[in-house]
Amino acid sequence: YVLETTVYPREHERVRELRLITQQHPLYLLLGRPHPQTCRSIMGSSPDQMQFFSVLLKMTGAEKAVEVGVFTGYSLLCTALALPAHGKVVGIDVNREYYELGRPVIEKAGVAHKVDFRQGDGLAVLDDLIAEAEAGEEKLFDFAYADADKLQYSGYHERLVRLGGVIAYDNTLWGGSVAMPRDTPGSSDYDRVVRDYMVRFNAAVAADDSVQACLLPIADGVTLCRRLK
Repeated sequence: YVLETTVYPREHERVRELRLITQQHPLYLLLGRPHPQTCRSIMGSSPDQMQFFSVLLKMTGAEKAVEVGVFTGYSLLCTALALPAHGKVVGIDVNREYYELGRPVIEKAGVAHKVDFRQGDGLAVLDDLIAEAEAGEEKLFDFAYADADKLQYSGYHERLVRLGGVIAYDNTLWGGSVAMPRDTPGSSDYDRVVRDYMVRFNAAVAADDSVQACLLPIADGVTLCRRLK
């Protein structure tokens, strides 16, 4: 209902094109398709989630953004379209091959000049970006979206966004498993590892007085943090 009523009618044609490309990718079909019991999508951000981020970016007046975890660049395209003409979004991913599938669509959308793709480990690249910003006396990011390397979320939390900036963490409900017993039937070893980590991470964010935070039950759980200090 949400998709058919609010999302798809307003979806940019290039966003729709890249969404369909992403959903047909073999890796998405293997890992990204929502699990029948959890409705969790690992390899692709949900369209309603991206619409929400687009509104959030415009409401906050964000000009400089960063995304850790790019895949085909679907969320990257949504962010680039939401930023002003002079805005910039840095996309970080260990795999450039997947991003290259979406790059032609980003170019057709006319926002390639806003996108700076960096290949490498999220934490290492973020440290490089922070050093670059400090050397050039530039401000840090207004908006950050963390969707890769779930077990490094705490490291991202220490590095991302300026004072007053917003961080969005994806998959923080991990299929609802954070509210279930650890040994719930059907859970894989990896699911249990990530579930345990998310339980600790969510608790740490809730207790962190340096951010204003909320956990939204959208998609697979999105935690928003506004940096206070």
